[in-house]
Amino acid sequence: MGLYVFKLPDLGEGTTGAEIVAWRVAEGAAIGEDQPLVDVMTDKATVEITSPVAGRVAKLFGQAGDTAAVGSALVEIDTEGEAVDAEREVDAVQAPAPRPDPVRMHSRTPPPPDFIRRPAPKPLAAGERPLASPAVRQKARELGLDLRQIAGSGPAGRIERADIEGFQPVRPAATGEPRLKTRDGVREVKIIGLRRKIAEKMQAAKRHIPHITYVEEIDVTELEALRQYLNSQKLDGAPRLTLLPFFVRALAQAICDHPQINARYDDEAGVLTEYDALHLGIATQTPGGLMVPVVRHAEALDLFDCAAEIQRVTQAAREGKAAKSELSGSTLTLTSLGTLGGLVHTPVINWPEVAIVGPNRIVERPVVRDGKIEVRKMMNLSSSFDHRIVDGWDAARFVQNIKGRLEHPATLFMS
Repeated sequence: MGLYVFKLPDLGEGTTGAEIVAWRVAEGAAIGEDQPLVDVMTDKATVEITSPVAGRVAKLFGQAGDTAAVGSALVEIDTEGEAVDAEREVDAVQAPAPRPDPVRMHSRTPPPPDFIRRPAPKPLAAGERPLASPAVRQKARELGLDLRQIAGSGPAGRIERADIEGFQPVRPAATGEPRLKTRDGVREVKIIGLRRKIAEKMQAAKRHIPHITYVEEIDVTELEALRQYLNSQKLDGAPRLTLLPFFVRALAQAICDHPQINARYDDEAGVLTEYDALHLGIATQTPGGLMVPVVRHAEALDLFDCAAEIQRVTQAAREGKAAKSELSGSTLTLTSLGTLGGLVHTPVINWPEVAIVGPNRIVERPVVRDGKIEVRKMMNLSSSFDHRIVDGWDAARFVQNIKGRLEHPATLFMS
């Protein structure tokens, strides 16, 4: 037997190891040269690793969620008889798990038993006993279950322990009352891949940064009127404007008066690095969890160019196609939950930045203006700051700067 041990290669950028996200093969499976072996995650991105040889998988080292060091064994491949036709034999061996979406890297919680469609039990002949082991029969007696009512998922309809544990008898209900069932399912979900990276980053942010949150109310009636007008006049092919490009414009102007907010703080070195350029992180919900793609030099983009770039980087993040350079290097972050934005929230700073800004949902409500009650479009702006760097007074002045520009949108086009 010719055994080839494939080791985790150096993935660059000083990487010393990587987390195993998902195996693309199973032990005993035939594999071809350049066929995907495993997806691993570094601190920067998910990487697909392919096989350098053809053969049959003899052994996998590690499980999803384990961390492998560079140079450590990943897969042992039997290369004897390399001409194995992997495609022809794919149905004869255990098939590997389907390739996950590049950003869908967290464990999926199985549906609770109540929502699983189970086959009805097969009718039994007179005197025929349900097929089950003595241990399963004992467990059914303990639970007070009739095995004749339970469909078996094992060979020849054999009732397994999982069948009785997941069985939910329908309790009779009085006429006109809903039939409700108890739910007793408990699941353990291993936090791996992107979900674990998010957890680690959030924990680091809260551990390192003493947050101060500031919320201000903004009248966006005039801004909304301008946005709707510009959308009605946009050229074919131009992106539709949301409120975000206007916020980006306001941020790009406001940081000129508050340079300590467009910055990154190295607390170990005690150094604050301020940036003239606005490299804006856009907090984006993806199928796998929160990611922050970056719009670079946002200060140099007009409204429609900004909208197009926001759309491009967020879509790349959702599809798992964002480059490493598009997921790092932000100097300030903008977060928005869109129509689900609620009235207020307390955003967590994207460490090592020192601030994050997040618009909330727009609501129409009565407002007193010049002694008269008018219906206006109002929105809260939530923001958090690193209190080691930004005092409450400076945080309030920064937000008031943004508020003034958004409430008087003509100022957004003044240099």
